[in-house]
Amino acid sequence: MSTLLVADKEIWKGFLILAAAPPAVAIIPFTEFLEGDRTYSLIGTTGAYLAALIIMPLMTLGFLGSNFLEPKTLLVVVIELIIVPFVVSRVLLWKGIDKFIEPVKGGITNWSFFVVVYTIVGLNQDIFIQQPFTLVPVAFIAVLSTFFLGLVVEWIAKRKGLDRAKTTSLVLMGTLKNYGLAGGLSLAFFGQKTALPAAVSTVCMILYIIWLGFKRRG
Repeated sequence: MSTLLVADKEIWKGFLILAAAPPAVAIIPFTEFLEGDRTYSLIGTTGAYLAALIIMPLMTLGFLGSNFLEPKTLLVVVIELIIVPFVVSRVLLWKGIDKFIEPVKGGITNWSFFVVVYTIVGLNQDIFIQQPFTLVPVAFIAVLSTFFLGLVVEWIAKRKGLDRAKTTSLVLMGTLKNYGLAGGLSLAFFGQKTALPAAVSTVCMILYIIWLGFKRRG
């Protein structure tokens, strides 16, 4: 969709990074909130993050080439933003520290989203104020890749006879990306405009989760 609808190469690169990124870390708490299959989401997310160590470098180098980014630098950033957080999360679980974090987990998640979105929007304030129409195709793609794609995944899951809990987990894993990771990589390698898809998609994700919550209650 970005190839068809986005003329700006910098924004197109942002969508490429977003496509290569693993699922959102917040899928696990969102699974609990929406009464999905926690084990299914945990296994799927863990597998996706391990696969991302291979998929992200291959996709970025395959589409952009080594002239745009240094492979060693990309590997270091991926280690910092994927492996290190993953190892730290396991240590917190093994040591039982997660029990102390549980009461404030929601607040930490909300503030993390705020920091990412605020930073990227702040860096791109000129585009938001002076070139708002630039955001139209970006927002359109973000909506299609969450709301519409979620409906497609849900329809396929029902056709396959999966129960509601597993269907919920599949929808989350199929639609939500690690926008913080994508935004960080975009800023580190390309610049402010390249991080726009991650920022807009983060806002869209929040709206999508709210919609899923209303849908579940209905």
